[in-house]
Amino acid sequence: MASTRSDWLQQVPIFGALSDDSVRFLLARSREVEVPAGGYFFRENETASAMYVLDAGRAVVLKGWHGAAIELRHLEPGDCFGEMALLDLFPRSASIRALDDCSAIELTPGGLLQLFEHDAGQFAMIQMNIGRELCRRLRATDELLFRSRMAGEPAEARTPACTT
Repeated sequence: MASTRSDWLQQVPIFGALSDDSVRFLLARSREVEVPAGGYFFRENETASAMYVLDAGRAVVLKGWHGAAIELRHLEPGDCFGEMALLDLFPRSASIRALDDCSAIELTPGGLLQLFEHDAGQFAMIQMNIGRELCRRLRATDELLFRSRMAGEPAEARTPACTT
């Protein structure tokens, strides 16, 4: 099962290009977390202490707004969430609620530190992969923000002026 899980994780972008040895090393330092449908992996503004890879089930990313929980996106098996916890010291920026009974692999900064001590090159690779994933999400968010702003602008404000 470990090699199957290792192979599966290598298909997840954050673990792409990591060696089998490094993936198995991280798996040995991770734990399986189970959250029942309707339960939370974590809530917005909580102290961040780990990232997760959804192994089974579906979940939703929620952001609080004036007392309401706004859905930002849905998560499927293979999706990662909470990875900012491995890079910054800020509280959680959103909540993750299980839509189904879910299980996920939990990775902590301590596990990554052990990977650094074991193989600094592989540690650098996973850090770069996390950075790439965050950049991909930032680009998608920028595009959504742009489209949202343009939808609210009058047509003449959207049309660039021609100068001769």
